[in-house]
Amino acid sequence: MKKILTGRFMLLLLVAFISGCGGGGSTRNSPTVISTVPADGATAVPINEKITATFSEAMDPLTITTATFTLQDTTTRVPVAGAVTYNATNHIATFAPTSNLAAGHSFRATVFSGAKDLAGNALVSDEVWSFTTGATADNTAPTVSSTSPDNGAIAVPTNREITATFSKAADPSTITTATFTVRDTTAGAPVTGAVTYNAINHIATFTPTSNLAASHSFDATITTGVKDLAGNALASDDIWSFATGATPAAGPEPVVLGAAGDFNVLAGAAVTNTDTVSNPTTIAGLVGVSPGSAVTGLPTAAVPVGQIHAGDTVAAAAKVDLLAAYNDAVSRSVDAISLPGNLGGLTLAPGLYVNSSSTGISGTGANAILTLDAQGDANAVWIFKMGSTLITDSGTSIVLAGNAQAKNIFWQVGSSATFGTNSIFKGNVLAAISITLNTGVNLQGRALTQTGAVTLDKNTITLP
Repeated sequence: MKKILTGRFMLLLLVAFISGCGGGGSTRNSPTVISTVPADGATAVPINEKITATFSEAMDPLTITTATFTLQDTTTRVPVAGAVTYNATNHIATFAPTSNLAAGHSFRATVFSGAKDLAGNALVSDEVWSFTTGATADNTAPTVSSTSPDNGAIAVPTNREITATFSKAADPSTITTATFTVRDTTAGAPVTGAVTYNAINHIATFTPTSNLAASHSFDATITTGVKDLAGNALASDDIWSFATGATPAAGPEPVVLGAAGDFNVLAGAAVTNTDTVSNPTTIAGLVGVSPGSAVTGLPTAAVPVGQIHAGDTVAAAAKVDLLAAYNDAVSRSVDAISLPGNLGGLTLAPGLYVNSSSTGISGTGANAILTLDAQGDANAVWIFKMGSTLITDSGTSIVLAGNAQAKNIFWQVGSSATFGTNSIFKGNVLAAISITLNTGVNLQGRALTQTGAVTLDKNTITLP
């Protein structure tokens, strides 16, 4: 078989300075606003919430002011008074109103093109978004909804980051090395590192300065100094413990699934199953759908009603974590390796594999098999990113070698995934739209979709 080894690709960025140009640089190097809180079109926004804008790159803090970041009450057509701050670590600007916003009013936030990056490039155009307040303030304390490593985890690779996912948007200024700490309890010493916050996914990350000590115990702590954008602090410190193994892991950091990890099947619109009593679909984990609630062909004797969450709060919470996981996978770019259009007949080492179009497994005999070789590392991770579809032919399969584990394989699919009749597939599939498992597909992993349906037909699905 042909073998593709792990490699690194370096991106050389050429910054062109053109004399005599007004506006500060080329359009392609211009910064953008990649997320906002509240989101554009949001309703029932708490009246005591701050407004944030996250930029695509580091900005010149001198250009992030009340002149370039404004808020207007469009119901009364009056500007809102407030203060603007910039968090350079996370590229987040925050507008804090001087007093609570008016209840039931419409507002327009604007980041003007006067905001520039450190190279002097301005936004191409003003970034404008709107939202409507609700009737009350938000007085609910945030919580830590999931962590990585999990509490009690053992044999954690020594080169892993430590993350905490919050139940809602946090105030980035409160997430620092003072409020997120890690301690080596075996050595009785704090771990040095850097703390960052991903506003899109509500994830705080502690990155140790060097690999953690092997075979040691650790405590991670998020203190009550962390607050949400309404000023509510955690009710109590959140502390979790884990122990490292003997070695680092190959490949990228795993994608944290959070509550979505409890599900074998999770859809946005519907779950549809076709089977027979003699040949039923069997599913080991939970089945869910949200915001839709349509489930056809379930429950059955093989998949009882207790496994199904149709449009309920459990499914909704899992979908929130799925969105965070999907966005995390989309954002990965470090040490990317070119992802071939056909994986049949290949053996791939751990790593991040990326293409902008489609991939799949096609072929017969040895060319119908994709082998993922961990080379003896049970913690090795694969992330496959494709801009469009993932399609496997009938009878194709994935084989795991060298202690590879299906739980450490992640497939981020830009549109939809389709698995051929009687094929064998392994890993966590995170698709933007839909997933179809044709007759007899055996999936050791998860079928998780953002907006569309998951379609099943006499399948066997087990948690990895």
